[in-house]
Amino acid sequence: MRSRVTLVLAITAVLLGGVLLVPAAYARLSSGDSSGGGGGGASVAAPSPTPPPPPTLAAGPVSVDFKGQFFSWALMDRQTGKIAGSPNMTATSSTESMIKSWFAADYLRQLGSKPIPAAMKKNITTAIRDSNDDAANALYAADGKAATIKRMVNTCGLTDTAALTSANRGTIPAMFIGWWSFTRMSPRDAVRLGDCIADGKAAGQKYTAYLLSEMSKVQGTTADKDQKTKSGGGRWGIIDGLPKSITDQGPVSIKNGWTRLVYDGNWHVNCLAVTDKWTLAVMLRYPAAKYPLDYGAQVCASVATQLVTPQPGAALKVPQQPVGKL
Repeated sequence: MRSRVTLVLAITAVLLGGVLLVPAAYARLSSGDSSGGGGGGASVAAPSPTPPPPPTLAAGPVSVDFKGQFFSWALMDRQTGKIAGSPNMTATSSTESMIKSWFAADYLRQLGSKPIPAAMKKNITTAIRDSNDDAANALYAADGKAATIKRMVNTCGLTDTAALTSANRGTIPAMFIGWWSFTRMSPRDAVRLGDCIADGKAAGQKYTAYLLSEMSKVQGTTADKDQKTKSGGGRWGIIDGLPKSITDQGPVSIKNGWTRLVYDGNWHVNCLAVTDKWTLAVMLRYPAAKYPLDYGAQVCASVATQLVTPQPGAALKVPQQPVGKL
């Protein structure tokens, strides 16, 4: 009997303790005292919002009211290797001076670890920064002339590129066969070339940074005063279409090509730009009698501006626009 009374009393004490403990615990939780002391309630701060990624160029619709014979562009995302562009991004045009970037790269890669001879270093600088033809010819000769075009195709994995021959010249006069400026290239291959230069395959480990630096120092405008017989100002086009929020992220390396050709009456204008995130190429042919060089530069800039993501002052999604007539 005594043991039974003792058991009942013990159970009663446990139940009463539980009833008293639950409100006390509830009161502690309600007051926000999760730390068990200190006299003040502690609140858990909301996580900071993740900042949006910095602006870049990304595939999207491009609308250009182009007045000419040929308009094509391509953009490579260098993080993924994916290429997007106009429906005719595999169509070709003459490279003009855009190919000078390869001549410099090919020469530098073949040097290996040897220092650059002073005369050739000057040729690289003037061929890239001033688009000097004599300097480019010296590099082309040092690279083995026609052999360098084949190396470019093989080294950079180009599929739409070839030197001008009787088989692919079309309406181009036979006298231009063998001219490096008439090498046929598509915008798709042009962005592959840009990536090939930037990732080190073209110029080699030692000199890639040097070449990209030279390409970031291209100088001169489309103005007549900056255009000479064998050289010309080439800092225009894509670079002018990029907002400060992109150019502030790091140097943009460029190499444009442009020639007013008598045989077809067109400006042949090419724009190439490379960063660590992307490479963009725009290639054009349009009547020189109606539109100046600056027209082509503005078309290149417009393409770049439309591909900026996110658009300045807009939502993250680029507004849909109709694709321009090509």
